[in-house]
Amino acid sequence: MKIIAGLGNPGTKYDGTRHNIGFGAIDYIAHHFDIKINKLGYKALYGQGTIDGEKVMLIKPQTFMNLSGTSLIEAMSFYKLQPEDLIVIHDDIDLPTGKIRIRTSGSAGGHNGIKDIILRLNSDKFTRIKIGAGQPEHGKADMINHVLGSLSKQETDILDKSAEMVVKALPLIIKGNTALAMSKYNGMPNAEE
Repeated sequence: MKIIAGLGNPGTKYDGTRHNIGFGAIDYIAHHFDIKINKLGYKALYGQGTIDGEKVMLIKPQTFMNLSGTSLIEAMSFYKLQPEDLIVIHDDIDLPTGKIRIRTSGSAGGHNGIKDIILRLNSDKFTRIKIGAGQPEHGKADMINHVLGSLSKQETDILDKSAEMVVKALPLIIKGNTALAMSKYNGMPNAEE
């Protein structure tokens, strides 16, 4: 089984914000693969189903971003999963809005949710699907307002295309063809897509 986690903050006031791009992607994936996210457990909302014949759990930690790892480690411990069985989808301010970057390991890159997951797992060997949230208009001083700010209609349209690309990449990643997923989808979607 693979756990596919989208990072975000719980509560309606965070709906549609840049920091909740991971939650939005999970909702899109759930709709596409007809997986209902309607269970509570592991300090999360989750649902189970299959993608390309493989059993998956889609999970949205409800611990707030900075404690995402506490939720995921519970689910992974219960199912006796390894870090390699985890796929995390999250926002990345160092990427232009909607651009995708898939990685199989590495540092947190300043992302507090990823930092907590690395800490709790004691490993950075899990796949991340980063989706660009863009840079704040007024530099680093405006970071909190930027990541917790609402997405514009244009940004939402771009992120829908990103979610389509994630849906295409996931079967490859789940089957162990992450390098192929990276070569096909890193840097997508392009403006002409």
